[in-house]
Amino acid sequence: MIFIETKITGAYLIEPERLEDNRGHFTRSFCSREFAAAGISFLPVQSNLSHNKAAYTLRGMHFHAAPYAETKLVRCTAGRLFDVIVDIRDGSPSYGRWVGAELSRDNGSALFIPAGCAHGFLTLEPDTDVFYQMSPHFTPGYERGFRWDDPDIGIDWPGTPAVISDRDAALPLLREVSP
Repeated sequence: MIFIETKITGAYLIEPERLEDNRGHFTRSFCSREFAAAGISFLPVQSNLSHNKAAYTLRGMHFHAAPYAETKLVRCTAGRLFDVIVDIRDGSPSYGRWVGAELSRDNGSALFIPAGCAHGFLTLEPDTDVFYQMSPHFTPGYERGFRWDDPDIGIDWPGTPAVISDRDAALPLLREVSP
């Protein structure tokens, strides 16, 4: 795995190192030793799969409040998406910054999202599947979120959402949320 630091402290784009032959390819998707060697402490306790039927489906911007802030490793296993992280950690040198990356089945890349950051994505193709590992376990009652189009953050999405949940469409601005 190749760990590429982003402009958000503790967040990484992770590119695969593929072993290819006439059968196809093999890629390691997670290795606690490689993560530790990169200075990342992450032991996932839960895995989730999000299937998105339509292109330009938006989910986000979501996070969990302390003490149950979630750390995530996100990858696309079918289709293509634009994945976004926003640093909302008080006192972080990268507070308020966002990072986006295209994740797809073809590129095999993943985003590592540190606890205290918000996460969201926009699918770029129909039938896009997003697989993510996380820690700690999901804890109901600590879910939070803010608008995907918050002007104070200014995320440069590659398109306008065609599908968005009523909940996500009604989220407040970040400045109105207590992380």
